[in-house]
Amino acid sequence: MGTNPAYEEVCRTGQEWKRIGAALCSMKKDNRTALVVDNYSLSAFKWFPIDKDLTYNDVVRWMYDSLYEMNIECDIVDINALEPDRYDMIVTPALYCVSAPEKQQIIGYPKRIWRGGTDRGCIEAPHLTKHDGWYYIMCAEGGTGYNHCVTMGRSRNVWGPYEKDPENPILTSAPGVSYEREDPDHLKPKYYNPDSILQKSGHGSYVETPDGEVYLFYHTARPFVPELRCTLGRETAVQKMRWTEDGWLRMDEGNLARVETVESSLPECPMPKIPDFDDFDSGELGNWYYAPRIMPQSFADVKARPGYVRIRGQEARTSLNRVSILARKLTSVYARITTKMEFEPEVYQHSAGLIIYYDNMNYVNLRKYYSETLGGPALSVVQLENGRKTEYNDWRVPAPEGAVWMRLYVEGRKTWFEWSEDGKDYRKTGPEFDTTKFSDEYCKYGEFTGTMVGLTCADRMKHEKYADFDFFEYIADETKGVE
Repeated sequence: MGTNPAYEEVCRTGQEWKRIGAALCSMKKDNRTALVVDNYSLSAFKWFPIDKDLTYNDVVRWMYDSLYEMNIECDIVDINALEPDRYDMIVTPALYCVSAPEKQQIIGYPKRIWRGGTDRGCIEAPHLTKHDGWYYIMCAEGGTGYNHCVTMGRSRNVWGPYEKDPENPILTSAPGVSYEREDPDHLKPKYYNPDSILQKSGHGSYVETPDGEVYLFYHTARPFVPELRCTLGRETAVQKMRWTEDGWLRMDEGNLARVETVESSLPECPMPKIPDFDDFDSGELGNWYYAPRIMPQSFADVKARPGYVRIRGQEARTSLNRVSILARKLTSVYARITTKMEFEPEVYQHSAGLIIYYDNMNYVNLRKYYSETLGGPALSVVQLENGRKTEYNDWRVPAPEGAVWMRLYVEGRKTWFEWSEDGKDYRKTGPEFDTTKFSDEYCKYGEFTGTMVGLTCADRMKHEKYADFDFFEYIADETKGVE
């Protein structure tokens, strides 16, 4: 009779518990992070779902896994049993908030407590924190453009009145005083500061470490100059701050956003890096992939064919509903993206390939599709620029049988596609495109996301046809800036 490894393992575990179990009784560990859950949120998530394929438990598990990957131990606590003073951080996934849960209604009406720390206008993103007996309000002002900034105010009472920080804004790319409350335009390129590499700096949130260090995390952008177009979209920056003796947050000098900051005294905590090469062998789709407005798992399957991601085609890429684009953020304007695809289109509504995407009205796609003109599968490049479609049929060729390799190059201001039959010899297809046009400043529709690169499939007829992708390789030189 053969051995039973599972039974043997259970026996060993039982013996270990028998040996040390008495010493572990009543042992308690105090975690400093709480993951808050409650039944009201679960019910509300059913009433007002974010996505039909996403449940409240999915969100809670995603939060827990994220904390686990950062090596942060946490308690999962019901909202009714939460003791806030026990924790340094409280995470509330999809929390459903009402003032009187037994009545299921909000008590009273909203009250304005703050009109901003400057006259830059476009105030948003308030954060309310408490420090040394003061309630601090931190806001973004100036719009998510070149007049963007971080402002603060404080009060002894949560309802106010709040006094302005006398040196507002506490961080910006455009120091100085301006009055823009009556201008709804958020970009305001006239405030571009040639003395700063980082532009549009604002929308901050601070954290204080156990050692008493304070760091401010904020949005920023790096535009192409002189076009003033931010192809990489909003990026995140960090700046070390300090509390002054009179209780305000300050940089060491001035308020101009800087490229570098002082390193923390905390020990290093290495984080998993996004792989340059994803062979889809893990059996789980990487959490670094995005999809417009829907969860990628609703159309991308890494289990149907092991070692591949199978993308089921849905609506046209111009749609604002269900589009099958599996993408990751472009992190440098010097990058090479490669994939290997197997796809057999049967009608002209079928297409799949490699895409550089800003929004549903601005993208370029190297695709394999069914060409009625050629009477079979073909390769070509199609572009949508602020809603105007261009098919580069002069570059169209019959598609080879079997797999095809596709490659995208982003080299500063120039972007182009190549393809190969064997993954070794590549040939260029389509014209060179202007990388700077993938930006808030040029695109008329999307905002803030930055450029995405990825895999796509469309079946505009039945939403059934799929393409199999063997790998996704993303090579980027993030040491190079944007010029």
